[in-house]
Amino acid sequence: MDRSLQGLAGAPEWRSLQSMLPDLRGARVLDLGCGFGWFSRWARERGAQSVLGFDVSENMLKRAIEMTTDDAVVYRRVDVEQIELPEAAFDLVFSSLVLHYVENLNRVFRSIHRALVPGGWFVFSTEHPIYTAPSHPEWLIQNGGCRTWPVDQYLAEGPRVTDWLTKEVIKQHRTIGTMVNSLLRSGFSLTHLEEWGPTEDQIAAHPEWAEHRDRPMFLLVSARKQV
Repeated sequence: MDRSLQGLAGAPEWRSLQSMLPDLRGARVLDLGCGFGWFSRWARERGAQSVLGFDVSENMLKRAIEMTTDDAVVYRRVDVEQIELPEAAFDLVFSSLVLHYVENLNRVFRSIHRALVPGGWFVFSTEHPIYTAPSHPEWLIQNGGCRTWPVDQYLAEGPRVTDWLTKEVIKQHRTIGTMVNSLLRSGFSLTHLEEWGPTEDQIAAHPEWAEHRDRPMFLLVSARKQV
């Protein structure tokens, strides 16, 4: 995928997500689901004091380590579902397109809240629930020449099975309301929520992104631990 090969520049939502980040100078950062480490390295380039990247994939972590020459960026193999984080250890927790795979979201949110310093930031992206709602792998249906995306039982939350890169990938479908309320119950203040769509200049540069105007592909969220 472009985001794997090109890094942050290959992620269409990155411009919006970047605008939601705090000043990283001197910050201690946790990159939750770091993949190849693109954000981890970017954060250091923007002045972060240290970056800890977690991912469950050995192959991705191997590639991240190979691409990183900075001792202040450390990677560890960790299952997000099982994270145990030290108290008040980070100024920013960042996560890109990971949380829709997490079953116990309440536990993860509480753990992240505990790990942040007062006033610390939690910025993340996730697949929009409109994408996780369809229960059929063939979610793009050609219907009389018109493209439609069936949304199956939007309010019925829980695991949904789809074919994406491989067969029978399990994603956890939950509504926007459920995610926001879980953040609030965990002690966060919501600072920004965006149902991402491409701008006109982005579509001009990447005409294939125009289909994301039909329905938002990503949900971008920034929240803050109260001081």
